[in-house]
Amino acid sequence: MKMKIIFILLASLFGITLLGCKSTAQDISEAGLLDSANIYKYKVLDIDKEEIELAEYEGKVLLIVNVASKCGNTPQYEGLENIYRKYKPRGFEILAFPCNDFGQQEPGSNEEIQNFCTLNYDVTFQLFDKITVKGESKAPLYQMLTNNPVTGKSDIRWNFEKFLIDRSGNVVRNFGSKTKPENDKIISVIDSLLNN
Repeated sequence: MKMKIIFILLASLFGITLLGCKSTAQDISEAGLLDSANIYKYKVLDIDKEEIELAEYEGKVLLIVNVASKCGNTPQYEGLENIYRKYKPRGFEILAFPCNDFGQQEPGSNEEIQNFCTLNYDVTFQLFDKITVKGESKAPLYQMLTNNPVTGKSDIRWNFEKFLIDRSGNVVRNFGSKTKPENDKIISVIDSLLNN
């Protein structure tokens, strides 16, 4: 009898816990999940230290990438500029965030970074203020990009990691630094997002 009462109490307690978990799961709507993977709530500084609200890019398809001037992947600037010029008329933008987190490969000032990109790669897409994309000082935008329901929880592993954002500001896909900007996998997602 005593064991039966304990079993009933435990079962009741367990049931209440499950009910609570189930209720919590139901409270997280699809809209809530998407909102947590949306860039429009963030503000950043451009290369001239002017504040930009990312909501200003509403209606555009975006590629967000962390860049560096002295990296083995630096020649990807050429591919980035190529796809930017090709798709810009259809509503495509590239947001490039210099960072010095990997091998000290972006040591320059914002002015030096901008001059390097212009002189060597004729970059015309938007460059932003140098930021941190890993560790305790990780920029809020990158905290979300690396921890959301769409792309999962991960860390930026190197320079030139890429995130694609749809016309509503939602994170759609990410690609590692070895995937070049003109890779068919990236191009097919860009095309698909631009056609929606």
